[in-house]
Amino acid sequence: MKLTVLGGGGFRVPLVYQALTAGSPVTEVVLHDVSDPRLAAIRAVLAEMADAHPGAPEVRVATDLDEALADARFVFSAIRVDGLAGRTVDERVALAHGVLGQETTGPGGIAYGLRSVPVARRVARRVAAVAPSAWVINFTNPAGMITEAMQAVLGERVIGICDSPVGLVRRAAEALRATGELAVDYVGLNHLGWLRGLRVDGVDQLPRLLADDTALAGIEEVRLMGADWVRSIGALPNEYLYYYYNTREAVAAIRCAPCTRGEFLRGQQERFYAEVAADPTDALRRWNTVREERDSSYMAESREASGAGERAASDIAVGGYQQVALELMAALSGGPGRTMILNVRNGSSVPGLPPDAVVEVPCVVGAHGVTPLATAPLPGSMLGLLQQVKAVEQDTIEAAVTGSATLALRAFAQHPLVDSVTVAKELLASYRARQPALAAILR
Repeated sequence: MKLTVLGGGGFRVPLVYQALTAGSPVTEVVLHDVSDPRLAAIRAVLAEMADAHPGAPEVRVATDLDEALADARFVFSAIRVDGLAGRTVDERVALAHGVLGQETTGPGGIAYGLRSVPVARRVARRVAAVAPSAWVINFTNPAGMITEAMQAVLGERVIGICDSPVGLVRRAAEALRATGELAVDYVGLNHLGWLRGLRVDGVDQLPRLLADDTALAGIEEVRLMGADWVRSIGALPNEYLYYYYNTREAVAAIRCAPCTRGEFLRGQQERFYAEVAADPTDALRRWNTVREERDSSYMAESREASGAGERAASDIAVGGYQQVALELMAALSGGPGRTMILNVRNGSSVPGLPPDAVVEVPCVVGAHGVTPLATAPLPGSMLGLLQQVKAVEQDTIEAAVTGSATLALRAFAQHPLVDSVTVAKELLASYRARQPALAAILR
């Protein structure tokens, strides 16, 4: 079975391949990327992994997109339009105007989406042409927005994934010391959702968890946002809700940090790729060293500002999005069915959101495909936030498809983390001035 990875020179691709070496139906991995040097470096890492795991999937590189996609059973879309250089601009422009500078949340996510949607839709059209039976598993951020844009071409054969909800559920279950069968009530959009219930052997144990100070202290999201606040909303929030609930603190912490997350990763990865290009021997050890530094520093400025402390060792060691992808792929390929939190077309799953909106909810996955489960109605405070952010996402998609600067402005202005239409106009002007790809899209 063929797996194609778009963005195959990306730093996290070895995580996927490492998971594949533990056993999967994949026999061939094809890497596609616009950067030959990055592809060469990642291929060197994968070669060492393959040497240590006889029977690991064959790896090859295809520089032509149609060749890479042809006959693929699964396509992992992990592209990053304009690379980390683009991300640093997304973050710095927002911070310069006094609002959150973050990759997927707030104005940075809008700017990233405006540049990424046209590329993602072109990819979707090529998948439809040369691999119409393939499942596309989208890693590309902003994941919900890009999944929705690709679904306009490929329908429900595009599924978005994220490891944030999985990590939240795991931390909650560990805090409860739960050993029975779990059923979760999770609902939201990508990077904007809540765990509202955690049933263990049929009994909802979330109220017990919320009442237990010691147990709550073991959950990173609670340490970020505070036990009193979590109790007041009656749910465990996704870690990215820190940016909505503690906006001033988040902006101040990022502005005071010596560099943004994008700048940190750009410097780190540029050194890695340059070192492996100069000497490809020992590429795997170098990659592991950089990966560990990357994982341990995730959301570091927010954890420091909130007093949340260092990341737990278990959070760093456990499988992330790559494990979600492999479990999804196995279930779709005829393996045991399972329930997973995924980014899928809403239909009627989340009352109050449009049917074509991509939402992040538990789904039943099997050889039949993916079926989102119905969710209970949300309180107005949660639903209102989801509706506002979803409207922003849909305006961003339409602006990117039509080239409408008017819709792009509306997206910036109506985002809950942008506090002024004047600031929205300034953001749009600054992004057009500093992101040539974005300026070329908007009229």
